[in-house]
Amino acid sequence: MKTPILDFTKNYISKNSVRLHMPGHKGCGPLGFEEFDITEIAGADSLYEADGIIKLSEQNASELFGCPTFYSTEGSSHCIRAMLYLVVTYLGKRPRIAAGRNAHKAFLSAGALIDFDIDWLTGSENYLCLNITPDYLENYFKSSPLPDALYLTSPDYLGNTLDITGISKVCKKYGVLLLIDNAHGAYQRFLSPSNHPIDLGADMCCDSAHKTLPALTGAAYLHVSKSANPYFAENAKAALSLFGSTSPSYLILQSLDALNPYLLDYGRRLNDFVLKVDTLKTKLLGNGFCLVGNEKLKITIATKPFGYLGNEVADILAQNNIVAEFSDPDYLTLMLTPEIDDTALSCLEKVLLSLSPKPAIDEKPPVILLPKKIMSPKSACMSAAQTLPIDDCFGKVLALGTVGCPPAVPIIASGEEIDENVINAARYYGIKNFTVVK
Repeated sequence: MKTPILDFTKNYISKNSVRLHMPGHKGCGPLGFEEFDITEIAGADSLYEADGIIKLSEQNASELFGCPTFYSTEGSSHCIRAMLYLVVTYLGKRPRIAAGRNAHKAFLSAGALIDFDIDWLTGSENYLCLNITPDYLENYFKSSPLPDALYLTSPDYLGNTLDITGISKVCKKYGVLLLIDNAHGAYQRFLSPSNHPIDLGADMCCDSAHKTLPALTGAAYLHVSKSANPYFAENAKAALSLFGSTSPSYLILQSLDALNPYLLDYGRRLNDFVLKVDTLKTKLLGNGFCLVGNEKLKITIATKPFGYLGNEVADILAQNNIVAEFSDPDYLTLMLTPEIDDTALSCLEKVLLSLSPKPAIDEKPPVILLPKKIMSPKSACMSAAQTLPIDDCFGKVLALGTVGCPPAVPIIASGEEIDENVINAARYYGIKNFTVVK
């Protein structure tokens, strides 16, 4: 498989041209890779009007993922906004979108920018561990006004995955569009069998190519199902351009381009590595650890039953030169990929299995309940605001949804009222201030 973007850049470098164009470093500088950092010069194509090397590269990616695939150099957040905008323009009205409450803040910012109605789904009383099942959706669709689209996150930050196949069948039965935030699951296309949302029936999804595939940070995909209305693929570029920079990173584009031939043989390496991760998980369970989630490339430990805080175990790993993805008082999350070699995996195993169990810590995380909605996210975000200590915020309305949270789960969203439950949860997670509507 060819790499047209990377090949063009290397050819341009070989000419040693005088660069009287952006960027200002002119191809040289202290980092050592500036020569690869180009812009939309003649022949380099343009991301949002692609008809040359970028179009060819995206066609290669589309072959690999089995659906129309579009590049982003600004992460899955960029693709999430584009997906939701496509729904709005396709319907030609202000849509009602049902969404799992564990949505990433990009969904919340999209709600403020695009202005759609949100019906939050929790699946259970405590939506930190969201469990949206096909039966839950069936009951929801029967008992509530039918939404125009359903937006879910799978896998989530802790490694929980949903039954996308079953959920898709329910959505198709009721004519509801299915959108999936698959930022943590790009690799799932290359499992045997594929567990990628598009293959399981989603209409659109986003993938972060940098989270679980070996691309540069910011590399992402917007995927559209072949069975979805042609409108979505035909207008995907326009939607991405609305929210994207007019100066997309060519370093990230080259990273996406170079990834395509790498992925041709990725399934074999991935599935072999998954067996090694499964073996490690079995050993951890045998040592008394409590594991959360069923995602193949994530190890998430609920540490309190073992007698440790998540932050405490993260510190122990750090002392052994192992850096965790995430930790809080309750959980430790480790993200693995086939780029982790056997030596590193053995080191991780040695450190974790060296820990001796202690008396379980009984303190539970706060039950996070849905706060009362006072105004739309857009109205709240666009209001005059002030930042106050949390103890001065009771009864006020959250303006900006920048509140730190447990793993990707908002304690409170823009436009919602700050109640005692929210303040207690904020204290637990070390949040000091809220930005509220004046």
